[in-house]
Amino acid sequence: MARQHINRSGEMAVFVRAVELGGFSAAARECGMTPSAVSKLVQRLEERLGVRLINRSTRQLQLTPEGCAFHERAASILADIDDAERQASAGDTPSGRVRLNASASFATHVLMPLLPDLLRSLPELAVDIIQTDAVVDLMAERVDIAIRAGTLKSSTLVARKLGSTSMTIVGAPSYLECRGKPESLDDLRTHNRLSLNYVRAVDGWPVLENGLTIQLPPSEKVRVSDGEGLRRLALAGVGLARMATFTVRGDIDTGRLVPVVEHLNPGDRETFHAVFQGQGGALPSRVRVMLDFLAARARLSD
Repeated sequence: MARQHINRSGEMAVFVRAVELGGFSAAARECGMTPSAVSKLVQRLEERLGVRLINRSTRQLQLTPEGCAFHERAASILADIDDAERQASAGDTPSGRVRLNASASFATHVLMPLLPDLLRSLPELAVDIIQTDAVVDLMAERVDIAIRAGTLKSSTLVARKLGSTSMTIVGAPSYLECRGKPESLDDLRTHNRLSLNYVRAVDGWPVLENGLTIQLPPSEKVRVSDGEGLRRLALAGVGLARMATFTVRGDIDTGRLVPVVEHLNPGDRETFHAVFQGQGGALPSRVRVMLDFLAARARLSD
């Protein structure tokens, strides 16, 4: 069959839906085809590409490594086609769904308060917010933009800086009344220092000792999976927490949390970036306007 007579985008669409729905039968129902027609379409696709995309030895649809790579690229191409059609029919009005990954702290204290303004100004835009402090694979999780804190590892992702925040050690008045307010590094070592239960680039609290920065390990008595959980433990009087200042500014202003041992603070800052896949060409307008919004409205300077 001549290459120009092959409906490649149609084949991609059926293949992608089969993967996303987990089987040929589900894809057939959605696409108005029979399961055997979907199976034959995938077989023709494999023959033309010269690779096996799906292992057929299991009951569940299982992609080969080549199938995974083809699915990722096909899904991206189809999204670009959808975006091009929306732009042509709506005068480049940004529309569609943006999947955004952020830590619970950033989502709670920065992103969510800004969403009403975003949705009012861009009513055709929809947003999925995935909250996790863990680093996610943007391609595997189909995330458009991820907000990441700290030093970025070398990768093919593109980054836009969203500013930085200072760090501070805080405790609830109830905890400090019970355990006493630490005044020195030796005091701090005796306190319950709350921590996160996932691997971080710096495992410990940077503090000053005789003018030099050392890493004070957390006490490991209570650990939690995200920064917002850490904040809530501190508010409950469970222990001290070292937090990004923007996450506890309101608590400090109202007296719910109290900064301690500020003279031991080395003044380090945590930098935030919005990262995205931008190496393959022009960004969809829905992603571009979200990045512009974050760069303008979600900047950190605490």
